[in-house]
Amino acid sequence: MRISDVRAYVIGDAKLGSATWASYGIIVKLVTSTGEVGYGEALPTLRPAVVSASVEQIGKLYLGKQVEQIRKNYMEVVKHDFYLPMSVESVTAVSSIDMASWDVLGKELGAPISELLGGRLRDYVPVYANGWYADCVTPEDFSHKAEEALSGSRYFALKFDPFGAAYDLIDDRSLGEAERRVAAVAGVALERGSSIMIEHHGRFSATAAISIAERLAKYRPIFMEEPLHPDDVEGLRAYRSRVSLPVALGERILTPSQALFFMKEGLVDVLQPDVCNVGGITGAKEVLGLADAFGIAVSPHNAFGPIQNAAWLQLASTTRNLLALEEFYQWYPDWKKRLIYDSTPVEDGKVKVPDGPGLGVKVNEKMLDELKLEPKALEVGDEPVWVVRGTWRD
Repeated sequence: MRISDVRAYVIGDAKLGSATWASYGIIVKLVTSTGEVGYGEALPTLRPAVVSASVEQIGKLYLGKQVEQIRKNYMEVVKHDFYLPMSVESVTAVSSIDMASWDVLGKELGAPISELLGGRLRDYVPVYANGWYADCVTPEDFSHKAEEALSGSRYFALKFDPFGAAYDLIDDRSLGEAERRVAAVAGVALERGSSIMIEHHGRFSATAAISIAERLAKYRPIFMEEPLHPDDVEGLRAYRSRVSLPVALGERILTPSQALFFMKEGLVDVLQPDVCNVGGITGAKEVLGLADAFGIAVSPHNAFGPIQNAAWLQLASTTRNLLALEEFYQWYPDWKKRLIYDSTPVEDGKVKVPDGPGLGVKVNEKMLDELKLEPKALEVGDEPVWVVRGTWRD
């Protein structure tokens, strides 16, 4: 089958999700010469306009190509896009088209992607919760929302950012507030048979991150996620020499070779690749294989939308070294659930891997047109778009 069309849909509605970026989605639709359709998803964050344009541009390199030749098509993009390994806009475009290509291939062969990757190791994927703490500021806020989150499902863990508006450095007052929030959530999690994970959003210096770890180690988080600015490699080395808590990172990694660097250097305990920016199904599978070879657990970054989630469910079902999959599903805006007919709900801390062909989910195509937005730059305020809504304050 030849690829006849690649199109990006920026979609959303007025109701905010757990963050500004969560209110949008970039769904990529690939159509073949026989009329078969596949779907992928690209990352939105602060870039819906430029990512949409990148999908349209990169998509031109796929037109007329055989959809089944996924690796060959990718290498054609590598040849043409000079800055591909360094451009998140280019990489997420390729990733979304790769996802859609695998979706079509599965539909053509009548099998879910997990079968095309060698078969499942599990039919249910364990998940941890994120996005549950919107508008939380006080320890009481965090405790109440944690109880709500764990009342509906026994998640593997609750992940959250307790640092308010602290950035780069953190003073004693802010660190004390962060500790009280962590203590509140940890108490609820312990009572419910769950655990905690601490999100830093890659915002601290080595000095600040080390002081945070020393203060919070007693609460025994499963990992400390992106404790330092993502380009501060030397700071991360210093952190590793002083802190015994496991380090998780990887959502900003764009290539398998970048993932390899952090693993070879011993800078990561839990790898968090994102199928939307590491090369789609093809790139993610390579990264997962590298992590397995290094004996490093993986806990994929999975914060955007239902197509990304479906892709990770297929991949996670085949992954030996899986810790747990990140899950926002319960806190999606309603339209994100309806886009796939609410077909991947969380039940008792797990999600059943879809059995349908390709990604395993059906897309409500009418909603792509109903919710379509004009790609444009997002409005920005004091609160960065990457935090859970309403938490950038003390």
